[in-house]
Amino acid sequence: WDACPWEEDLEYCRKVCAALGVPLETVPLTDEYWDRVVQHSIGEVRAGRTPNPDMLCNSRVKFGAFYEYLEANHADEFDRVASGHYASLRDGLLALTPDVVKDQTYFLANLKPEQLRKAMFPLGGFDKPTVRALADLADLPTKGRKDSQGICFLGKVKFDEFIKEHLGEWRGPLVDRESGEVVGYHDGYWFYTVGQRKGIGLPGGPWFVVEKDPTWNVVVISRDMDVEADVDVDVNRVFDCVDINWHSAMSEMSEMSERREKSRRLRCKVRHGPHLYGCEVVQETPESLRVTLDAPDQGLAAGQYAVLYDEDDRCVCCGVIRLINNNNNNKARGGRGEQ
Repeated sequence: WDACPWEEDLEYCRKVCAALGVPLETVPLTDEYWDRVVQHSIGEVRAGRTPNPDMLCNSRVKFGAFYEYLEANHADEFDRVASGHYASLRDGLLALTPDVVKDQTYFLANLKPEQLRKAMFPLGGFDKPTVRALADLADLPTKGRKDSQGICFLGKVKFDEFIKEHLGEWRGPLVDRESGEVVGYHDGYWFYTVGQRKGIGLPGGPWFVVEKDPTWNVVVISRDMDVEADVDVDVNRVFDCVDINWHSAMSEMSEMSERREKSRRLRCKVRHGPHLYGCEVVQETPESLRVTLDAPDQGLAAGQYAVLYDEDDRCVCCGVIRLINNNNNNKARGGRGEQ
């Protein structure tokens, strides 16, 4: 926690504001960040899921607690909050940007429509090289600064180190999915996520994490990420979305249900990055969607977010991934931990 590079960030802010003659005021939100993001993330990891702290940071702090601070202290003094995210607003709707690699709409998809109405994203029409060129042209102090990486509240601290600090270690077995034999040991299921390949530490690989059992502290691994034949759905392609945050399409999905359409074609991101899957989406219940990707993704993990886009690159909604055939917990491969 102490290694968060906020002092370096603030110094860059001071230099840029001094160069441009812009007044700078800092707003302390450390407690809000801890309460709304960090504690939630630790709880999700303890439950065996894979949280996305950066997604929560945007919806709960940057466009949440910060809005609350402004409304309480500067109620009539602002109309918009400008952010340096690579995102666009098209007719008030979140939309993809030209820079498919840097695009950050995935991280912003959990913002409520009322939060987006107060936001603006000046970089949304540019790619990163153009922004770099503009910063160089303006001779900004940040013109040569490296891109930020990693989870924002950790800074230079590794995620495993942070988890160890808060959850400790719990020695348990690494089980080969094919043979059912114990082939090694781990220091706690919370250090692993489904689809993980690095860090397993066994010879004869590559090994992949295919299942976690938080109750018995079992991590199931395999040399093959393909799904077992006795699983009735392809859990590398099919999953449910819960805790849906709708953007434009709440009425569209309800209209689809009224017309008794079986599914709707959309595109889906299951993590930050340029890749978009084509997918079929069915509204299973008022609170959940069933998503079927056109191609398998071997890294689907309970607790992560899926973000759905329409054919015009607009964000339709996002939801938390809930894996199927696992009794609604976090075992991703047919409930082997029940045996």
